[in-house]
Parts: sequence; structure tokens; C-alpha cells
Amino acid sequence: MMKRALLIFSTMLLLIKAGTALAQQDDDHPLVSRYAGSTLQTKKVEEFGEYKLITNRTAQGDFLSEMLKGKVTRIIYGNPAERSTLEIFSNYRKALERAGVKTLYVCELEHCGPAFARSAWGRYNGLFAASDGDPRYLCGKLVAQGSTAYVALMVGRARSQLDIIEILGMEEDKVAVDAGALAQALDREGKVSIYGIYFDTDKAEIKPESKAALDEIAKLLKERATLKLFVVGHTDMTASLEHNRALSAARAQAVVKELVENYGVAATRLEGHGVGPLAPAASNASPEGRSKNRRVELVAR
Repeated sequence: MMKRALLIFSTMLLLIKAGTALAQQDDDHPLVSRYAGSTLQTKKVEEFGEYKLITNRTAQGDFLSEMLKGKVTRIIYGNPAERSTLEIFSNYRKALERAGVKTLYVCELEHCGPAFARSAWGRYNGLFAASDGDPRYLCGKLVAQGSTAYVALMVGRARSQLDIIEILGMEEDKVAVDAGALAQALDREGKVSIYGIYFDTDKAEIKPESKAALDEIAKLLKERATLKLFVVGHTDMTASLEHNRALSAARAQAVVKELVENYGVAATRLEGHGVGPLAPAASNASPEGRSKNRRVELVAR
């Protein structure tokens, strides 16, 4: 899978350029060239690693993040002294958008200054450019030929940090769901965790790849015509308690709505609730634990 993904990205030839403002050089990542006049300071490549991507900010000022796994390339460039952070950032942003990169989140100046650099994501990834002054950040997602890459860009006054994360297949902790196993777990423990229902970070819209799990839940409810369930959303400890409880409730209610409207399950058989991070399945101190905590549970009523 790793070799296949790298081959796809190598042959895509998406050398992202903005007129003459960006210039490809041998040390650049093949997906994104540097701003013209920039000098390479450091480059680090992990063939398979973890990366904490900041994806949004709550009204309370907490930065939300998503843990990614794949090939991680981190590059720091020295900026040309005569260019402003706005000019450099704008060139990168326009070039990325023209290449098909979907912008997920943008923050500029006081909205992503020292607080951003001190955030968990900043500490985790060593975001040096954020401390240079006049910071501007964006993250984006590129999907092409069945492969996915994320781009994180931070432009500061003296330096720019460009990180590219190439996703190399499904995470190992995503397990298949079948109606028989769900029934056994409910009989044994009165509840069962579902890890096959997917949402984008900080969103409550169910992603299409959740269909297999939803099919099996609907099958279970059809086979057990008297079964009633609480559908309970859970999150990790990222962001505030209030935010996570609201998000988990919205996700649980989205699952209920999907089963009622598209699978014909009677609304009286399902109730959606959210508890946020209050009932963890594992420690939130590790990426693996946080991944286990982000789940939907079915609880027999």
C-alpha cells in the first residue's frame, strides 16, 4: 500500500505553481514547490508517522485537531526578506486551490499567533514559523486517483513551514461491523461500540464510507423487531466539555436520523444522546486512546 500510494503521488505531477512566484527545486516536495527566493533550512521525512493537524478553532478559542497517519514530510524555508507574509501566503493559497486542494481551515495574524504556537498541535509539530510574527496558517486536503494528502502551511515573517502528510491506507483500528457480533455484544454487555461510522473533524455529517456499519445496524434492528436503542455519541478530550457534548449529541442524532429516514426504522425505537468525553473507553493521553474514545455506542433500552 505504501509503495502504491507513493507511486501515485509521484506520477500525479501536481507541481503546484503560481506563475513565477513558486519555483520547484530538487529538495522540495513533488506536490508543492517553494516560494521563489526562499532557502531550504530543514527537511525531515518520516515514511510512516503521526501528525496532529489543526483543523478549526472554537468560539472559546480552543484549537481543534485531527491525528493523521502516513508519510510525513516537514520542510522549513527561509523567506526572502523583501516579501511580506501576506504576499507569500496568498501565492501558496492560490496555487494550492488551483491544484484542487480543498481548504479546510485558515487563520491569520492575531487569530493564530502565540496561542496557536502554544497549542497542543503547535507543541506536537514544532511549529517554528508561528513565532516569527505576522503568522498566517492554512490546512487543506487533496484527493486524487484514490489517494489522499493533507497540506499544512504556516508563513511567518522570517520562515515558512510546509508539511505534507500522505495517507497510506485505512487506520488499523477501524474494524468491520456485522449484525451477529452486535447482537452478541448487546446480549453480553448491554452495549456495543461502533467504530465504522465516520465524521469529518468537528462535523456531524455522516460520511459515505459509514454505509457498511449502518447497513449492519439496520439489519440488527430488523432481525430483532422489539429491540430499542440509545445511540450515544462519544468524543476524545480535545476542545471544551460543552463543545464536545454538543458535537457528540449532534452525531448521535445524525445516526438516528439516517436509520429512520433511509432504513425505515421506527423513530420510537431510537434515541440519540451525546456525552462528549465523559465516558472514555481508553486514556486520552495517547493518539490510540483518543481514537478509541471517538465512537458511537449502541445501548439496549
